[in-house]
Amino acid sequence: MTIKIVTDSLSDITGDLIEELGISVVPVYVRFGEEVFRDRIEMTTDEFYHRLVHGDVWPTTTQPTPADFKDVYQKLAREADEILVVTLSSKLSGTYQSAVQARSMVEGNCRIEVIDSQQVVMGLGLIVISAVKALKAGANFDELINLVHSAMKRVHPIMSFDTLKYLAKGGRIGKAQSLLGSMLSIKPILTLKDGEVHPLTRVRSRAAGVDYLVNFVAGFDSIEELAVEHATTPGEADDLVQRLGAHYPNHIYQSTVSPVIGTYVGPHVLSVSVLEAEKK
Repeated sequence: MTIKIVTDSLSDITGDLIEELGISVVPVYVRFGEEVFRDRIEMTTDEFYHRLVHGDVWPTTTQPTPADFKDVYQKLAREADEILVVTLSSKLSGTYQSAVQARSMVEGNCRIEVIDSQQVVMGLGLIVISAVKALKAGANFDELINLVHSAMKRVHPIMSFDTLKYLAKGGRIGKAQSLLGSMLSIKPILTLKDGEVHPLTRVRSRAAGVDYLVNFVAGFDSIEELAVEHATTPGEADDLVQRLGAHYPNHIYQSTVSPVIGTYVGPHVLSVSVLEAEKK
């Protein structure tokens, strides 16, 4: 039985890794006025953040259509018996619903399972990476489904922000609304819980935010996978990876927050995502 794995571009898995893992990625759309771009296909991350900061048109985002997913499913179904689809949180986007609707549009007998990860960015990415590794190790389709549901309970993304104005303006602030009235000098730390944005804490400086990310990772007894992301500060991300090496000496994935997510988090976000090791 041949199995293929599909996710969306908000998993933030890098292009090189997408090719290496053999997964298919359905792009979400970002819009500047009448201009519409497929995430990281028709607009680079650098171009996006330049327009976000310096442009006079505020970006919006649009989920992939069922037809977008159908095209991918139909192509994969020519060689696959089963397709596992893992999408970003349905509370943040209609992408999951599009992925589900597309199943009935596919001809043939290919089994397609769609899972709402309740995650985004490399929180989602690490779940997908874990599934691919299990597939390469010989897991069958039902085992992969169980693994994804297990990983969903063990993944922990946190983000350090300079400001919440982008989340507020984009309507994705969720339970972090309570932080909006904070002093300008306060830097919020947010996470995802039950598929929604939740506040973790507030710190008083950028450096304190980085320290919080390091201490967060250091608090885990055993980590299966770890990822660091930035939007426009690669040097900060490199420094963070160096510091985290003391607590997790294995490979640390590095990625850039996608333009679609950048619409809501802004240009100076720094993030870590931890996939906690399964307890034996």
